[in-house]
Amino acid sequence: MKSLPRPKARSRRTGPGRGRGTGPHRRLPARPSRRSRQLGLRLAGAGLLAATGAIHLDLYLTGYRSIPTLGWLFLLQVIAAFGLAAAVLASGSRLIAAAGAGFALATLGGYLLSVWIGLFGFKEIRSTAGIAAGVIEVAAFAALAALAAAPAAESLQAGQATGDSRLLARLQAGIPGAGRVVAGITGAALVVLGVSVAAAGGPAPAPAGGTLTTARIGAVTVLTNAQGFTLYWFAPDTTTRSTCYGTCAGYWPPVTGTPSAGPGVTGRLATITRSDGTTQVTYNGHPLYTYVGDTAPGQAFGNNLNLNGGLWHEVTVPG
Repeated sequence: MKSLPRPKARSRRTGPGRGRGTGPHRRLPARPSRRSRQLGLRLAGAGLLAATGAIHLDLYLTGYRSIPTLGWLFLLQVIAAFGLAAAVLASGSRLIAAAGAGFALATLGGYLLSVWIGLFGFKEIRSTAGIAAGVIEVAAFAALAALAAAPAAESLQAGQATGDSRLLARLQAGIPGAGRVVAGITGAALVVLGVSVAAAGGPAPAPAGGTLTTARIGAVTVLTNAQGFTLYWFAPDTTTRSTCYGTCAGYWPPVTGTPSAGPGVTGRLATITRSDGTTQVTYNGHPLYTYVGDTAPGQAFGNNLNLNGGLWHEVTVPG
């Protein structure tokens, strides 16, 4: 009687992915390639530059364009931000990335200087837009500096580099220790930004100085404080209440003190009490303010601005 053939023993796997069987193998997740990491930095850097450009464009359109010198500098800053963002996105050049990182750091430096000591007679105050722009600029620097210092996606092999190409190969291989330097600068920038924002505030209220006067600006006669600065009224205010507080009052300091009328002031002077207990001067029922964009007597850069929630107008006096 013939015996039946014995079945062949199956090979036993000792673990997933081991042995030479034809079954499926579990694969470890692949690490992101150098090219994909650089693409991520490229997209992030370009996006962050565009974001800071958008914030500065909004600030320019809603008031900064009226500030002498800083107005056109703000416009140049906006153009440069969008231009560098497009260049980084289109080319991926490490040289352009380095330029973008330098631009972001320089823009942050300008903001910090305007907070601490002022620029061209204008001193910045703490605002949500300024803080957001500062944080975005730090992030843009970090992304673009990392992209500029990282090894190139396709670098020359050391054995292939000869003559002048050796220098190119070294540059393509990345800058040793650049990551730590970028991280250190980023951390220091965040610390300085935080300290500056904490120390920043609004300028002190502009006192009436006892006497309101008038001045001729262009074709109209305007009301001024004792120092000759143009006075403004805010459309959302009422005859008994000011609606300008916080950041608004930083850019538009309320005129405080006890009013008196100088030569040519024919309107009705009075006062209201602000929510902080200070006394604010009113003229014909309008609470009065100065504007930080006016850096000298005879200026009226705040006239007809739509800023901080409403329209601002210079206070005119019948001539």
